[in-house]
Amino acid sequence: MDYIMALLSNDMLLTAVCSWAAAQIIKTVINLVLTKSFDPGRLIGSGGMPSSHSAFVTGLATSAFIHEGPASPVFAVCFVLAFVVMYDAMGVRRETGKQAELLNQFTEIFSANYDEFQTPEETLKVLVGHTPLQVFFGLLLGIIVGIIV
Repeated sequence: MDYIMALLSNDMLLTAVCSWAAAQIIKTVINLVLTKSFDPGRLIGSGGMPSSHSAFVTGLATSAFIHEGPASPVFAVCFVLAFVVMYDAMGVRRETGKQAELLNQFTEIFSANYDEFQTPEETLKVLVGHTPLQVFFGLLLGIIVGIIV
């Protein structure tokens, strides 16, 4: 029980989780407005606006800055982690999504034109990375939640 109370009183952890949750809720609402249908998968899914990965690590880094100070090793680690996560979201993960989209198109073409081609049971996930704008708004959200919490 002491471990649970310790986790629940950890401001840095709570800030990161609240930042992630806020991004996921905002992402779900944006998807609802754009598609006019509720997709519960958006509450936990990756990709989209704003980047929940960026909000998560930026909220953590902001909290570390506030609680530990800018010269602390904890803030340094959180800052580097945030940079790597956001860079990866705009780079490798975004490219993976583009490749998935192209492979899904190839699958559709082959399925329609070749009887011997077996269609996979499910398509590849396209929303895995983020645009720079999505990462920026995730970063902004993480800073705001970090200051509030």
